[in-house]
Amino acid sequence: MTVLADRVDGVIGVDTHRDTLTAAAVTAVGGLLGQLVVAADAAGYQRLLDFARARVPGRRCFAVEGAGSYGAGLTRLLVERGEWVVEVDRPKRPARRGGKSDALDAVRAAREALAQERLAAPRRRGDREALRVLLATRQGAVTARTGAINQLKALIVGAPEQLRAELRRYSTSGQVGYCAGLRDRPTRSLEHRMTVSGLRSTALRVQFLTAEASQLEGEIGRLVGAVAPWLLELPGIGPISAAQVLVSWSHAGRLRSEAAFAALAGVAPIPASSGQVTRHRLNRGGDRQLNRRCIPWPWCGCATTQPRVPTRPAAGAMARAHARSDGA
Repeated sequence: MTVLADRVDGVIGVDTHRDTLTAAAVTAVGGLLGQLVVAADAAGYQRLLDFARARVPGRRCFAVEGAGSYGAGLTRLLVERGEWVVEVDRPKRPARRGGKSDALDAVRAAREALAQERLAAPRRRGDREALRVLLATRQGAVTARTGAINQLKALIVGAPEQLRAELRRYSTSGQVGYCAGLRDRPTRSLEHRMTVSGLRSTALRVQFLTAEASQLEGEIGRLVGAVAPWLLELPGIGPISAAQVLVSWSHAGRLRSEAAFAALAGVAPIPASSGQVTRHRLNRGGDRQLNRRCIPWPWCGCATTQPRVPTRPAAGAMARAHARSDGA
């Protein structure tokens, strides 16, 4: 496999920020051809493209840092114009720091891309981006719901004894429903009335967030069913897991093999052998959102696909073990 330097005449590295984009054009051997700073808007994207065409008129590649965040607008325009775009991580800092600036970061991004054999293609938008937005929104609702439930539990712990006695016999869902239906108690003390108000408000928030998360999950399921219905037919794959797979995978050709997908998901074991000891350790890297969705898959259908392993030794083995222990 050849490096990028053997396939292009130059690379345009782009350091992206919220308001500005800094570009640096370099030759195939890393020589600086020019630099440019533009605004992060439609006019700035066009200026950067014109700059690239002037500095590298032949085979060129754009190495964009943050292609899925601050560089998303530029990446979209470049792909629509038929340009070759790769995504690069934050440039590695040298051991002896020679300074820090957006211009230096753009040059480093271009030069690091030149030396790489395996280049990361930016994730596509369209259906994939729609799923990402829905997943992020649902995750925010689920996180907020968990926080609201914890707050409700804390309020119940410190509530007046009569309220605690009323709620003690309910499960969490029952406590949420009961607290949401609490009415004002004007004859009670100020502490009691304000506690009832806090419990009711928090429980209503939990119910609202639960309904929001369920609605978003339904939209995700419908979109996944339209994009890749076969995923939902696999054992253990629900709409949320299927959506996360599509978001991380993005499109055909982005990952070179199943092993690359396993590395992306953080499920590929890492060799950790030494001497006569041969072993592997868990991979702590990769896409952690995809990783948490991959964990339940091996357990689905294992009763029909995997032979049962005895958890106790055979009778003869137990007898021999007892004989050894008696002799000892």
